[in-house]
Amino acid sequence: PMPDSCFRAKLPFNWSHLLPLQMWGRSLGLQTKDSLFQLEGHPFRIFGGSVHYFRVPREYWRDRMMKMKACGLNTLTTYVPWNLHEAARGKFDFSGILDLETFLATAAEVGLWVILRPGPYICSEWDLGGLPSWLLRDPAMRLRTTYKGFTEAVNAYFDHLIPKVVSHQYKKGGPIIAVQVENEYGSYAKDPNYMTYVKTALLERGIVELLMTSDNKDGLSSGFVEGGRWLCIKNQPRMVMEYWTGWFDSWGGPHNIFDADEMVNTVHSILKAGASINLYMFHGGTNFGFMNGALGFPNYKPDITSYDYDAVLTEAGDYTNKFFKLRQLFSKIIGNPNPLRWPALYERSFNHYVSLWDLLPSVVEPIKSEVPVNMESLQVNDGNGQSYGYTLYETAIKGGGQLHSGDHIRDRAQVRDEEQICILRLLRHSLQGYRHLRILVENCGRVNYGLFLDAQRKGLIGDVFLNETPLRNFKIYSLEMKPLFMESAVPDEATGPAFFRGSLQVQYLPQDTFLKLEGWEKGVVFVNGQNLGRYWKIGPQETLYLPGTWLRPGDNEIIIFEEGTASRIIQSVDLPYLGRIHYMY
Repeated sequence: PMPDSCFRAKLPFNWSHLLPLQMWGRSLGLQTKDSLFQLEGHPFRIFGGSVHYFRVPREYWRDRMMKMKACGLNTLTTYVPWNLHEAARGKFDFSGILDLETFLATAAEVGLWVILRPGPYICSEWDLGGLPSWLLRDPAMRLRTTYKGFTEAVNAYFDHLIPKVVSHQYKKGGPIIAVQVENEYGSYAKDPNYMTYVKTALLERGIVELLMTSDNKDGLSSGFVEGGRWLCIKNQPRMVMEYWTGWFDSWGGPHNIFDADEMVNTVHSILKAGASINLYMFHGGTNFGFMNGALGFPNYKPDITSYDYDAVLTEAGDYTNKFFKLRQLFSKIIGNPNPLRWPALYERSFNHYVSLWDLLPSVVEPIKSEVPVNMESLQVNDGNGQSYGYTLYETAIKGGGQLHSGDHIRDRAQVRDEEQICILRLLRHSLQGYRHLRILVENCGRVNYGLFLDAQRKGLIGDVFLNETPLRNFKIYSLEMKPLFMESAVPDEATGPAFFRGSLQVQYLPQDTFLKLEGWEKGVVFVNGQNLGRYWKIGPQETLYLPGTWLRPGDNEIIIFEEGTASRIIQSVDLPYLGRIHYMY
């Protein structure tokens, strides 16, 4: 390896004058000249890191960005999640944690350039790769193609999204120096006209900065679009758009770890070669609510709630060994980065309990249907269907026999008659006599990558059979887990599905904490109305991140939906536990 002195001499860079709020008279923007990037005619290297605003509480955006600057980075990259900004067709939300314009303005104030990755597809271990589930109400839908039903929806979305970011482009005085066209399309490539469509949709709405595409080496040729820049080809600036600092985790697996020294050595090699880099992730954050994605091959595996990713900052935004090693490396190139930012155990019982079966009549109006209906096609939410959570199917059976699902469960079902059985996808259960049957189906997260995005409908996607006869005459309840208020007493032994309500007492200024649900089986946690995400005793994740900014001094309401066996307490602990470690090589 090259000595550090040679490394430093070979790669001298001073971009202290290339800051968003210190550049006037802009005209050229980010350009490519032979094998170099140039910003306003000056040589420029992208030292980037990914932070997704929708995975980080708004109150912490500036903190994470200042830590990025302190590490030595100059560029922030972020995806834009369509399924949050337009959760229901025609209803757009850019408020709170989705206030993209404030996020971009904050980046400029901190002194970071931005590469925007607006999709419409983003992958990102995010439900359906960021595409809204209501698209799947169209049985002929062909996602990520020029199918009219898809492009009409994208056009309507871009009509609202792009005008919000146009004024934040470099040539308009903002921090955005480049915009990515779609995402990793070379690995999908179902329509040769699609990338040109997306590029044109961006340009027609006022995008004027450098366009990029991003693919793995096998997808570069089919993911390319005329007028966009490939990342990592000859006679162009070389850039690793996603250098993975760690990896995500799936329920039931280990917590994946990538060795810090090996990571930094690889980054060192990339920089020595004169390339630019984006660290994916610099700070991963959390898949709050039901927004986690899933792997679709070789087997279905839903991702966990935490998106810690073994990244440069922890899920809670704390420094790691990777951070300090990278900061030391970058300081040899740019001099001293910005100064570092250095920014109680509770145990509570639950005194309110209500069974899901007791709660249903007062909070959910059932939909009556002759046949099972998948959640996206339910006539709820002003015609947008159900996107996340659980769907309950009720019917009556009059004889005994073998109950089976024909692989029509997506993704996990709990069957109740006089007994209870938990299954994954394939149901087979013996029944006797007349029974009132309940099938509670959980959407564990839609696959976010691969060739089968069009098939990501959830709930019961077909018939359930008793012997060879399909069941009919269903009552269907849409359970999206919106905050509920319950009054009841906790029995000595509580079993689910049920809601539990308790309180967490905070005596002083609230700080970040992690909730440990030892003795609980599987469910969802809400604190002061915020959905923290799923927990599951199979691991690897054993704690849920609770941002201090979502707490208040005094009493804080905790509501838990537990599918199975409940404990009587929940603990607040100082450190996360993400499970047994598996080193990635």
